[in-house]
Amino acid sequence: MTAQIALVDDDRNILTSVTIALEAEGFRVRTYPDGQKAWEALSKNPADLAVLDIKMPRMDGMELLRKLREVTDMPVIFLTSKDEEIDQLLGLRMGADDYIGKPFSQRLLIERIRALLRRMEMNKREPEEVEAEPGEEVMERGRLVLDPMRHRVTWAGKDVTLTVTEFLILKTLAQHPGHVKSRDQLMDAAYSDDVYVDDRTIDSHIKRLRKKFRAVADDFDAIETLYGVGYRYSDD
Repeated sequence: MTAQIALVDDDRNILTSVTIALEAEGFRVRTYPDGQKAWEALSKNPADLAVLDIKMPRMDGMELLRKLREVTDMPVIFLTSKDEEIDQLLGLRMGADDYIGKPFSQRLLIERIRALLRRMEMNKREPEEVEAEPGEEVMERGRLVLDPMRHRVTWAGKDVTLTVTEFLILKTLAQHPGHVKSRDQLMDAAYSDDVYVDDRTIDSHIKRLRKKFRAVADDFDAIETLYGVGYRYSDD
């Protein structure tokens, strides 16, 4: 089925031009001129991926993302202006998966969308439908089971729903239990080459990971912090 993209921006020209570009690539597009209208629709019927502007009337992109993360883990890409670096970082810390600065190339946006959708696609497919590539086999680390092919994570048999970014960070940590991963290494695993995020963004993702696991097991302590160095996964 063709992927459905939610495009949220108060700039009518962007809504029109990006919709035309996405539909030309075969995507279905739902457009919203402000965050409030997007929230009313997406909270009840999420799309496959959302592209959000940050500065919008009625409800800005930050508030919309915060509310959406309470009900859905669909991938989110932020559209930001060059002078909104602080907002970019805050958005990533809150759970956005990527951002693109304005003015932006529509081709770049389409490539980012395709990349995120590819990561999510395996969540809907049965393992036998796809031959696993090296490093994509199901990982079992103590009570953790991580299935890269289906983008599925369980802890002691209970599902833990993660964003694409959270999943990639966890996978990087769990691949080598006991090995310390620096924040730079986790950034490289989770973000595009031309996206820079600071240390606090990685820390925020780790905090969100711990919170999600502790929601299903309040004794979760498998992700350890080594202050000034990085993080490691322990499967003891």
